[in-house]
Amino acid sequence: MLIDSATIFVRSGKGGDGAVSFRREKYIPKGGPDGGDGGFGGSVVALASENVDTLLDFTGRHHWYAPNGEPGGPKQCFGKAGEDLVLRLPKGTLIYDADTDELLADLDELGKRQVIAPGGRGGLGNERFKGPQNQTPRESTPGDPGVELTLRLDLKLIADVGLLGLPNAGKSTLLSRISKATPKIADYPFTTLEPNLGIAELPDHRRIVFADIPGLIEHAHKGQGLGTRFLRHVERTRLLVHLVDIDPTDGSDPAENYRVIRNELKEYSDTLADKPELVVLSKMDLAGGEEDRDAAIELFGPALDRPLLTISSATGTGLNELLEACWKILAESRNPDPGWSGKQPHELPE
Repeated sequence: MLIDSATIFVRSGKGGDGAVSFRREKYIPKGGPDGGDGGFGGSVVALASENVDTLLDFTGRHHWYAPNGEPGGPKQCFGKAGEDLVLRLPKGTLIYDADTDELLADLDELGKRQVIAPGGRGGLGNERFKGPQNQTPRESTPGDPGVELTLRLDLKLIADVGLLGLPNAGKSTLLSRISKATPKIADYPFTTLEPNLGIAELPDHRRIVFADIPGLIEHAHKGQGLGTRFLRHVERTRLLVHLVDIDPTDGSDPAENYRVIRNELKEYSDTLADKPELVVLSKMDLAGGEEDRDAAIELFGPALDRPLLTISSATGTGLNELLEACWKILAESRNPDPGWSGKQPHELPE
């Protein structure tokens, strides 16, 4: 189960108090102050961990406390510092201060580590206050309090390519054919209820991470269907692959179905709508003969004013061409030519 949001309360550890102590040993009756400083409190640290892919652990436990530092001791002994509390989060997690809506951390890379709430400093022992005018100080300072925060955790999956389309457009089937992902596949709408990730392996040790985004229907941006809950998962993708069923079972117009999804993207975010996009006619094995397929493309193409790819996930036709087209556009986005706008590709790879 993909849990992609959670709210938790965190508190870093309080610093240990400084000690008041005097050296008292045989033959040294007045050895002077020797109270040590308190230890630092533990910090709350966020870590992007590769072994975590959901926020499930943070929905059942809402309070997370780092240990306090221990007080100082005699003989100028420092108190033991509290251990850091490490929140192991999925890659792609955004951490907000729930009260101010300030973005505190963006865990966009595996292994990225960031202190969210620093631990309190330890207090000073009386040894720190000794001097010619104060040879027997009896003062110390308490440790600083920890930091308390209410955090909102939002997970946005990080993938290279987002698969979009109306329910039953063939997104899950395509993901299962180009990767080792095993999404649920059935012939009824909303089979997929949560995003799925898959890694496509290309020749020469190339990889593309795909995300199958479910639940898009007309008025999704208003909350219908699964609404905007999963649209945020394609905000970080660098390319959208828009699947259009060439032969919808409900008899709807494929070109109009395409426009429905494009409108939802624009209503949700102009940035999302402006991402590079490949339009792919799916289920071409159902279109009949070659003449029927050509006729479908001819009818659909003028409505787009952009290039089209055709695939059949059932037979595997066109899948390699699709992967290579994705790779070329992704490579251009990493190293764009001076004249490349970063928006719609004007030509497909040869």
